[in-house]
Amino acid sequence: MITAVVLVRTAVDRIAETAEALAELAEVSEVYSVTGDHDLIAIVRVRAHDDLAEVIPGKINKVPGVAHTETHVAFRAYSRHDLEAAFSLGLD
Repeated sequence: MITAVVLVRTAVDRIAETAEALAELAEVSEVYSVTGDHDLIAIVRVRAHDDLAEVIPGKINKVPGVAHTETHVAFRAYSRHDLEAAFSLGLD
């Protein structure tokens, strides 16, 4: 599974509608409204790198309200939940 973090800029008055439209895309697992230089962050999960070429320019960039995207492809995932499970002895 390939995970990409897509930073999205949109018009301020279109943030909610754009976020909802992005969340409806099958490849988008989560959408966050954020502070800073970007308005939204979309988490995209696909099976292969080539699929990103279809999802980012082919779907996300065509959502009404999306003005600009910046994509970051993840190499590895680290989470406290995963690390705790890996080192857990199963004791309460």
